[in-house]
Amino acid sequence: MRKKRTLILSVACGVMCAGCVLLYAYGVKTDADQARAEVLQRYGGEQMEACVAARDIAPGETIDERAVEKRLWIADLLPEGAVTSLEDAVGQKASSSILAGEVLSTKRFGEESTLLDVPQGLVAVSVPAKDVQAIGGAVVPGMRVHLYATGNTTTSRVGSDVLVLATSRSALGGDQKSGDVTWVTVAVDPEDVQELVSVANKEQLYFALPGKEQESDGDDAEETSGPTEEEGRDGAQSASGTAGPGKKGGAAGTAEAKAKSSAPLDGGDQDGKESEQ
Repeated sequence: MRKKRTLILSVACGVMCAGCVLLYAYGVKTDADQARAEVLQRYGGEQMEACVAARDIAPGETIDERAVEKRLWIADLLPEGAVTSLEDAVGQKASSSILAGEVLSTKRFGEESTLLDVPQGLVAVSVPAKDVQAIGGAVVPGMRVHLYATGNTTTSRVGSDVLVLATSRSALGGDQKSGDVTWVTVAVDPEDVQELVSVANKEQLYFALPGKEQESDGDDAEETSGPTEEEGRDGAQSASGTAGPGKKGGAAGTAEAKAKSSAPLDGGDQDGKESEQ
């Protein structure tokens, strides 16, 4: 008899707890609806139902009925291409991340774009890499890095000023600070692809990020490496031109000086001879 009473009391308590939870959830929903109604009333405008994401939707995921719900929305605040019918949303594939509470738009549907912007004359190639090899996972698209291949006994540079196109982390979209780097896609010359793939298969590749001062110093060194061939010829010609006239002028000056010094002596001798006569 006592066990029966205990069981009845336990069931009653469970029902009361469940009822309290339902009442709390209903109250929260009521408060949210009321707050939403106040906002809609404050902004005014025509209201209409729109499809909203009930949860976060990942890129490439097919949207099902549980991921969408309809809510009242101000027509003027709806994004371009807003979806207003569940039939138009269910079964579509998300091309990018859709956050919970976001109004669904047709621009978010379609195949996920995986095209890379490869510079003209180069090709894209992916190589395996870990966080420790990819500058602690700090490698991001747009960086220019140096590539080093290391084996058991030797280390050599296999790429300089290489453009990073994508990483395994950036391919996931969203926050690029989360997740580990497992591969890196770079842009290289077509003739370097075979060597890079072979090295990546046999050895470990490390990415190095040069400092800005090193890059600027290297450019300055190339610009001031020395005179060009034409400048050297011009300098040689000017030097020879300066030396030539100088030597000739010196000899002529010496002869002229001797002539001037001897002229008065000759004139004096002639005057003496005339006086004796």
